[in-house]
Amino acid sequence: MQKMIAPLFLAACAGAASFASAQTAAPAPVSAPARMPAAQPGAQSLPQTAAPGQAAPLDAAAAQAEFERLLRAQVLLDRMHLSPGEIDGAYGSNMRQALTTFQKTRNLEASGKLDDATWNLLNQDTTATLTQYVLTGEDVDGPFVKIPEDMMEKSKLDKLGYASALEGLGEKFHASPDLLARLNPGKTFTRAGEQIVVPAVHGGAPLPQATKVVVSDSRKVLMLFDSAERLIAQFPASTGSEHDPLPVGNWKIEGVYPNPTYNYNPKLFWDADASHKKATVAAGPNNPVGVAWIDLSKPHYGIHGTPVPKFIGKTESHGCIRLTNWSAAIVAQAVGAGTDVVLQE
Repeated sequence: MQKMIAPLFLAACAGAASFASAQTAAPAPVSAPARMPAAQPGAQSLPQTAAPGQAAPLDAAAAQAEFERLLRAQVLLDRMHLSPGEIDGAYGSNMRQALTTFQKTRNLEASGKLDDATWNLLNQDTTATLTQYVLTGEDVDGPFVKIPEDMMEKSKLDKLGYASALEGLGEKFHASPDLLARLNPGKTFTRAGEQIVVPAVHGGAPLPQATKVVVSDSRKVLMLFDSAERLIAQFPASTGSEHDPLPVGNWKIEGVYPNPTYNYNPKLFWDADASHKKATVAAGPNNPVGVAWIDLSKPHYGIHGTPVPKFIGKTESHGCIRLTNWSAAIVAQAVGAGTDVVLQE
């Protein structure tokens, strides 16, 4: 399908790597370590509760084993385009939706749980969970800048880039920055040439072109279908709110815009600061609509990325369909002007 590209973007809703870096494969990986590093002091870890009479080392070992199992399942789901959202090694609503769809398409009980039958089928992909990656100058050179919360302050920046190298690496490997820190104790993420461990999310089967997009408000997912009505991908999505409900109905994609500039109009937002005025927010990973805007035939509505991936599928939006930046970049490559879009409850 022919894609429509434009440098400037006008929209009514908002909540991010450049468009290219969010959707292209990372450099060829080195061999993966045999085992994932355990949680380090101060690093994020799974909650642990000690049973009466049970030794603490066993608790830690069990928690680490469960973390590794969940992390592997998330990576394998991501590789087959059934995104669990931001990979973090923890079970949550986005992973449940990805598992449910995997189970339905494999004629398993759709429990949304990582049971033995599901685990065994997932592991038909024998790719290692983790791989090694060598940091480049592009990863660590920046410039990095703290992104203000206030929209008017955002509009004063020349570019809405990453706040840190770790944030950019999280988007490149579809992972929580906390997870990358846990997997790489002692690493600074500031030096080109430094070798780190990352989820092996790149290198899976390429995603074919989609002929239809379906967004489910109740499940908080966006699904892609091919011309034979086969599901080819699923991504977690934030899909409206009480004040700005998802516009249920049949629509079309009118254009695909990578790295959009965001034109902010506070009159279009019920919760805008009364002191705000119209403003233009520069493009970049932390732009309010992320790395891509996919314009719908419903005026002021679209599918877009976000600067805060951990909240996708868990928080409300201003009526639009919000994805992680890497998901938005993938979808933007799979659709084009004229693609059917079904928004349903």
